[in-house]
Order: sequence, then structure tokens, then C-alpha cells
Amino acid sequence: MKLVRFVFGGLEKCGVIEGEAVREIEGSFYGEFKITGNTYKLDEVKLLIPCNPSKVVAVGQNYSDHVKEFGHEMPKNPTLFVKLPHTYIGHGDYIKIPEGAGRVDFEAELAVVIKKYCRNVSASEAGEYILGATCLNDVTERDIQKSDGQWIRGKNFETFCPIGPWIVNDVDYNALDIKLVQNGETRQHSNTSYLMWNVHELISFISKSIPLYPGDMVTTGTPSGVGPIKAGDVVEVVIEGIGTLKNGVRNA
Repeated sequence: MKLVRFVFGGLEKCGVIEGEAVREIEGSFYGEFKITGNTYKLDEVKLLIPCNPSKVVAVGQNYSDHVKEFGHEMPKNPTLFVKLPHTYIGHGDYIKIPEGAGRVDFEAELAVVIKKYCRNVSASEAGEYILGATCLNDVTERDIQKSDGQWIRGKNFETFCPIGPWIVNDVDYNALDIKLVQNGETRQHSNTSYLMWNVHELISFISKSIPLYPGDMVTTGTPSGVGPIKAGDVVEVVIEGIGTLKNGVRNA
């Protein structure tokens, strides 16, 4: 099932995609909902970020080829940072290059959405707390990231967290083809089966120090092949069984 948030006629709504149509729902993705009789054509609505996270807990260095790409030692535990709400944009929105920025990179990632309060859970329990998965681009100002020695500033410029286009809840999160396409050319290509810590292990690890709430997201790291973007580019995160998150790039 594909779950979406969208705007039609100036009003925000939630729905379920069926083919090329969106069927409006009553209720909440995080609880009970029912499908109404209101149906809209997919090309007539504006897709929004598919959830409203209070935080995106992000994981760095979770594909061994990406760790080697940057010449780092293999981590003993997942490396955590956060993406804050002012960074979130949706499918079709523009990534904006900040004035004076150095190298700004794309990073294709699988992200999962939490459906209920999640604290101190085991990996075997983690699946009970996942609403579904979506695509995420962990845009990064690389020069700042390197110079600061920690990642918060370089990861948190406005528009640096495209999310979408929808949430899918019937895929195997730990066995999905993932790629980044820049201006029609594939730049990253891997599979989530290569994650050093899989989705369920990450949720467990995070929940033991950081409570997760409905709508919060855990993004799982990026494979090798990260590279710079510039104004005029179009970047797409394409994940098997989920879809394509597409964003243009322009100067702020």
C-alpha cells in the first residue's frame, strides 16, 4: 500500500494510491483509517512530504563501500546524527545550494517511518514499530562536514532533506535495490542487503538512547558513489518497490 499526503484545492489531505488515482482517507496512518469516496487523479494533486517527522535520525557509514570511499575506519557502532524539520522538502521541490557553499553532495538512502512510540526495543520487535519506507536524499555540504569534525551543520541547511514521494508498507526493507540518478545517469547503485546494520538493528540501537514517535524517521545510510550537485541538476533517488523521489537543484 502507498500512503500519501497531498494538497488538492488548497486543502491538505491524506490518501492511498491506487494506480494513477489517490483515494482520500479519514483517520490517521498511525491508527485506524477508512477510505472515503473522494478520488483524485495523481497528476492533479501536489504531493507533500509523506509524514511530518519531529526528527529524522540518520545513520552515517552504514555501507562498507562508502566507508572505504572516504578512507575511514569501519565503525564499531552506527554513527548517528539528525536532520531537523527545516530541512524537509517533498517530491518535486527544489534543493537550494546555500550562498557561499563549497561542495554539496547527494546521498541516496532508504528511510523508514515509525508508527508508534518506540523506546528500548529489540531488533526482533522493531518491525512492529515500522509504518513503512520511503526515499530520502541526505544532501550534505561536504566541506563544512569535514572541517567541523561533526556533521550537524553540514547536514542541516534548508532543503537538505528531500523525502518521498510516498510511504510503502509491503516491501522487504533489507533487500531493496537503491540508486541515485543525476541528470539521467546512474551515480550510486547498491542494495539494502549490504547494510552493515539492517533496518531492524538500527531501530533497536537508536531506541535505546533516543525515543522515537509516530512519524519520526530512521534513514539508513548511503552507498558509495556520492558526488556533487549544482544548480540546474535533477537528482532522483530510485528504490525498488517504493518509487522515485525527484528534485531539481537551484541556487538559494
